[in-house]
Amino acid sequence: MKKEQEEKQVWRGHVVVIPYPSQGHINPLLQFAKRLASKGLKATMATTHYTVNSINTPTIRVEAISDGYDEGGVAFAPDTDTYLKAFKTFGSKTLSQLIQKFETTASPVTCVIYDAFLPWALDVAKQHGVYGASFFTNTPTVTSLFYRLHKGLLTLPIKMEDLPLSIPGLHKLNYPDLPAFLKDPDSHPAYLAMLLGQFHNLYQADWILGNTFDDLELQFPAGEGVSDLWRGTLIGPMIPSAYLDGKIEGDRGYGASLWKPLDDKCKKWLELKPAGSVAYVSFGSMAALTPKQMEEIAWGLKESGIHFLWVVKESERGKLPQGFIEASKEKGLVVTWCQQLELLEHKAIGCFVTHCGWNSTLEALCLGVPMVGVPKFSDQYTNAKFIEEVWGVGVRAKEEDDKGTVGREELQFCLREVMDGKRSQEMRRNAAKWRELAKKAISEGGSSDNNINEFVSHVCSDGKKKVKEEKHMNGF
Repeated sequence: MKKEQEEKQVWRGHVVVIPYPSQGHINPLLQFAKRLASKGLKATMATTHYTVNSINTPTIRVEAISDGYDEGGVAFAPDTDTYLKAFKTFGSKTLSQLIQKFETTASPVTCVIYDAFLPWALDVAKQHGVYGASFFTNTPTVTSLFYRLHKGLLTLPIKMEDLPLSIPGLHKLNYPDLPAFLKDPDSHPAYLAMLLGQFHNLYQADWILGNTFDDLELQFPAGEGVSDLWRGTLIGPMIPSAYLDGKIEGDRGYGASLWKPLDDKCKKWLELKPAGSVAYVSFGSMAALTPKQMEEIAWGLKESGIHFLWVVKESERGKLPQGFIEASKEKGLVVTWCQQLELLEHKAIGCFVTHCGWNSTLEALCLGVPMVGVPKFSDQYTNAKFIEEVWGVGVRAKEEDDKGTVGREELQFCLREVMDGKRSQEMRRNAAKWRELAKKAISEGGSSDNNINEFVSHVCSDGKKKVKEEKHMNGF
């Protein structure tokens, strides 16, 4: 039935959207696909065999492409570098086949929107004579840093004597604020290579898209300089419409989940708690804490005396201190997964203890929830700086050793500071301000909505013609 409806519908254009196959990359790209579909474009999500069945949303067609490890993705590869090379080889071939599949239909592909981690998708788009749009899932500041590294304007590793890092257009960054790969480039060489690889053919992209919004990035003195370094079009925030403008009917979730949520248990527990009294704790889908860090977080939460709801993945539960769940049941609830947006929206939530991944940070900003930042990886350190020092919506917990451990006393201090400390009201006012600005950006006539409309109009004009270069010079 869905296929028959697609064939009868007249579309303004057809985009194929390709995410890197992890939850944090699938969600914003899928949300962008839904936003484009709401504006009359046919949107097809092309994702790996391993993740294809995790996506279920009525307005988006889902097709499988191969990463060479169809049974289980990167977990089945011997190492990350091997996986990324295989994904390029098999992904390029199967994406090309997918584009060819639509060429003889009533809705041939007019644009490929690809995760910036997958620059080979742009090569495939160009081979077929269609638009190519790169979608960055990091902030402009972080993207600008890696672009400068790509251009040879930064030398690794960045040393203490080189700090603070003062780059025109960017806020000054001290050692704790830097993305992990700039401090320790040998820690994850394959990922560093992937980050730098985002730029090698970017000058050929017709559009460069960023999941953030103008007010969040450009109202500060540094903003204009960021735009000089990273000339992307800001189209965010890409979170479900129900939490922002409400324009997409029934859009309360991303429509993609690699884990089964425990909504009812979370909701029932929260309903019994006073407004603003609960600390929601989650370190994302990929973070793996050390047993020592799990112990400090656990006892820090219990000893704080604050109600808490902590999401601990099944693979991490064995690291919880013995007897912790039973000892803390009067104040806390530990679950393996919950729908984060619904939790952040709940009136009982008073703060979010987060790893500061960009999706989680953006969700908290959009829902007006103050944060305690406990960054662990990659760009999270830079996001944590902005949470505390630039946007004024939280604090960053200080680490007590070179392994990044946040002690229980420090966590308690941060919780008190955000929940009822001297600056807590200011943080809540700032959080409310950003929530309203996020809604304004994506609502009709807002900066992001206007940018999306302009993108749609060009995609619809003629998928075989290049966007006018003078209008979208990207600086790369």
